[in-house]
Amino acid sequence: MNLKTVISTDTIDLNLKGSTKKEIINELLDILYKTGKIQDREAALTAVMDREEKMSTGMKHGIAIPHGKTATTQDLVACIGISEKPVDFDSLDKQPCRIFIMTLSPVEKTGPHLQFLAEVSLLFKSAEKREEILKAKTPEEVLEILTE
Repeated sequence: MNLKTVISTDTIDLNLKGSTKKEIINELLDILYKTGKIQDREAALTAVMDREEKMSTGMKHGIAIPHGKTATTQDLVACIGISEKPVDFDSLDKQPCRIFIMTLSPVEKTGPHLQFLAEVSLLFKSAEKREEILKAKTPEEVLEILTE
């Protein structure tokens, strides 16, 4: 999967302000809603929060990948947010997160969703990549780092 087909500079926010898991999720949903990637923000919020209740999407190394399946989108959509301050996201390693990648996909399509999650997980195993993303000054830089 080519991340450039899913993520663009208008779906990257380098200045998330939220200090809680729910605030961060809401900011990420705002990105997807404002860019027209989702039509029903409330349905998307329900899908993501239902997923969070089953198991936190806070991974390791300061990364969280909140996601869900919803009828509010016809194709896989995604956005990225970076927070200056670490946010507690109930991560596997108990560490707070600063890099957030949200993805939503249609209920009936599992392939692209799983492929996206696998690719993003692989990408962020690199400490160097994580550091580069945190130091990025523009959405263009983040996109370049993700797709190089």
